[in-house]
Amino acid sequence: MIATIITGAIFGIGLYAFYTSNAVSYLSDNPATCVNCHIMAPEFATWQYSSHRKNAVCNDCHVPHNNAFNKWFFKAKDGIRHATVFTARNEPQTIFIKEAGIKVVQDNCVRCHSALITEAKLLVQTESFHSQFKDRLCWECHREIPHGRVNSLSSAPYARVPVLKSTVPAWLKKFQE
Repeated sequence: MIATIITGAIFGIGLYAFYTSNAVSYLSDNPATCVNCHIMAPEFATWQYSSHRKNAVCNDCHVPHNNAFNKWFFKAKDGIRHATVFTARNEPQTIFIKEAGIKVVQDNCVRCHSALITEAKLLVQTESFHSQFKDRLCWECHREIPHGRVNSLSSAPYARVPVLKSTVPAWLKKFQE
């Protein structure tokens, strides 16, 4: 009987955490999902005004696209790390991309823009121009793309981002007043 109660309590707490964290939203590619955590508001706001907003969402740049398994594995691994950091209230004031994320974003820059760095008719410079920078990251030169100079929580303090819906059930809201 005690084991059943404990198992039920753990299962119930797990379901509640799944519901309140809006966990199902992380299965989508909707950029609004990235602002489920308040700390991502500056990144979302600067992306909204970038040249990438019409053609790319967060997952287009920040998740690998070499195969479906790798995409979902990376997304789950990164999501669990983010959830752990935010749940423990251990998020830094300034967010920096991790080494694994750097490789993914660099690979995706090249994947999407390969024609711009290889096809002579699209090049502003000579064909060999970008080949001399193979050991550098794209954003070392293209610093303002796509997030501008986001470097802290205060970079976009009045940014308009999607407002999260309340997880408080309607029957419980009447007791809040």
